[in-house]
Amino acid sequence: MDILSLDMAAFVIGAAFLAGFVDSIAGGGGLVTIPALLIAGLDPITAIGTNKLQGLFGSGSASLAYARRGHVSPREVGAAALISFAGAVLGALLALVMPLDLLEAALPFLLVAIALFFAFKPGLSDKDAERRISPAAFALFVVPLIGAYDGLFGPGTGSFFMLAFVTLAGYGILRATAHTKILNFASNCGGFLVFAAFGSILWKVGLAMGLAQFLGARLGASLAMRLGAGLIRPLLVIVCLALATKLLFF
Repeated sequence: MDILSLDMAAFVIGAAFLAGFVDSIAGGGGLVTIPALLIAGLDPITAIGTNKLQGLFGSGSASLAYARRGHVSPREVGAAALISFAGAVLGALLALVMPLDLLEAALPFLLVAIALFFAFKPGLSDKDAERRISPAAFALFVVPLIGAYDGLFGPGTGSFFMLAFVTLAGYGILRATAHTKILNFASNCGGFLVFAAFGSILWKVGLAMGLAQFLGARLGASLAMRLGAGLIRPLLVIVCLALATKLLFF
């Protein structure tokens, strides 16, 4: 499969299924798939580009599942999705020319902060709370920053969108998860187009991983809609802490 041996291909496909499951609930799937692609021997830029291709299937699958169950209206978040897309395009262009060492160093600490918030913040549930920022300000200032991060690097984007929707938009956890998937799908599209244009994607690997992502994401989204905050909140904490530990010590 492209340049990968059969055992390495099986390894990255399995990682994609796990990433799709986790990402559809709590975000952070890229912190499973990007290390897997690097272990398989891809250079960092090709790993990020191939990750964008396979991530389209997971975020798209989860978005469709949440939308079909009425947890999010694509029309409601259409403008924000376009802004997320544009931010990711700019971020991906930056990724092609700048070193990512600073992001890699800061990311574990950001993930720990998110985990602590969701672990200890009282009153988090599937019920909406008071909005702290207008929809226009959220779309114009918060969304493009996170979208640009997704295009630039990517891992943890879903967790950052989740945190923003809960703390700033006042969304309940299930609603925040559903909206996160739409914006994450849009940013995946933006990053994917840039990396594809510059030839930084292994297509066979990305498509095979994408199918596994799709299946994992459908399973994860189904469980999240059935169990709500009771599943999403603890899994988000576990994922953020586990991934921060991996980045810091391995």
